[in-house]
Amino acid sequence: MKRTLPVRFIAEFIGTAFLVAAVVGPGIMAERLSGGNVAIALLANSIATGAALVALILTFGPISGAHLNPAVTLGAAIRNLIPWREAPLYVVSQFMGGIAGTLLAHAMFTAPLFSLSHHQRAGIPQLLSEFVAAFGLLCVLWGCLRLSSGIAVPIAVASYITYWFTASTSFANPAVALARSITDSFAGIRPVDVPGFMVAQIAGALGATALFAWLSPAQLEGKEVSAAVSPASAIRVRCVAEC
Repeated sequence: MKRTLPVRFIAEFIGTAFLVAAVVGPGIMAERLSGGNVAIALLANSIATGAALVALILTFGPISGAHLNPAVTLGAAIRNLIPWREAPLYVVSQFMGGIAGTLLAHAMFTAPLFSLSHHQRAGIPQLLSEFVAAFGLLCVLWGCLRLSSGIAVPIAVASYITYWFTASTSFANPAVALARSITDSFAGIRPVDVPGFMVAQIAGALGATALFAWLSPAQLEGKEVSAAVSPASAIRVRCVAEC
């Protein structure tokens, strides 16, 4: 059953809010409890984020597709898995949800609601890392959508996001990048560094989408598929053109 637009947008808002809260909140807690051990803090933060992502995709996938990421929404629109007219509203919901998630995490941990980050994440290695992070995320998504198992996408996407192999610690999400600019905590990023991250993330998403349109041009053609990051049994849309 396809949900109404307001229902889907609210689901994207709430899902993205919880996703960001699951990034910022554990970051604050890990920073307070790790005794200055950055490796332990990063480990705790990445595990908490990956675990939360599985739960959120399974929860909101049947409602909105659980994109929770403007880069994913853009890729889904390019592959004609959602109408272009809906994409901007998804994206607005995601950005608003991300900011709400940071505020929620701050409120739970008695931190100032707004505290602009001073955590520098600049330079070519960081931007390359975000390109790789988003490129890989969309590759995992497009590759797993063809699988019949309903658990494949949430497990694969969350596992990928939990990795440590990029210097940027894998934001891979423009809404998350913006939301993390208003937290001066372990998870933060300076506001001045956010635009570069966003450009790299979108470029990575576009690259992966183009690659899989070439690698598997007909893998989604003529059948119903998940709109984006969601179980195969989740909300479905007819692919009306070559995907």
